[in-house]
Amino acid sequence: MLFDDTYLTIAGPAEGIFRDRGSKFMGYAFPTTEQSEIKAIVANLQKDHPKANHHCWAARWTTDKSVFRLNDDGEPSGTAGRPILNTLFSRNLTNTAIVVVRYFGGTLLGVPGLINAYKTAAEAALDNSRVVEKTLNDVYTLSFEYLQMNDVMRLVKDENLEILSQAFDNQCQLNVSVRKMQVNHFLAKVEKLTFVSAKYSYSI
Repeated sequence: MLFDDTYLTIAGPAEGIFRDRGSKFMGYAFPTTEQSEIKAIVANLQKDHPKANHHCWAARWTTDKSVFRLNDDGEPSGTAGRPILNTLFSRNLTNTAIVVVRYFGGTLLGVPGLINAYKTAAEAALDNSRVVEKTLNDVYTLSFEYLQMNDVMRLVKDENLEILSQAFDNQCQLNVSVRKMQVNHFLAKVEKLTFVSAKYSYSI
């Protein structure tokens, strides 16, 4: 296998909670595909928890897991965002964001205590989430005449392709999602069909 075309993320939002010496740490995990989404995620939690002292977070993106960001939101540097991010690293997750909302209980926890609390709250949220494996896919637009419909649909069925959108007229178009490892095989099959063309659109 030349490269791995799968990655792990979470199926949907999840929550977890950790308490230490009066402080409450609420972990919230979210699936996310765009860096721009984190702003809205944090803003919503700030709205839900206006009296909380901190809204610390970390997130990791891209299928090669190379893009990540973190924010300590006023906690001592390295005590909040980094331990949250480390939970994503240790579980090999990407396209995932975790926000930990802290209500201060009056007792200082110290650096080791904070690191443990943010890590444990993040892990609690992930423990309650469903991890899913996703594949790297390319989207192709198949263009063909109505008479070729049966051939094209057979190809879709044989290759187990997901149809994302379709437009049927005299000239038909089908947007299909093709797993990266399948692409060459898929294109070779398309070439054998008359009056059918496949054009790369984007990757997901």
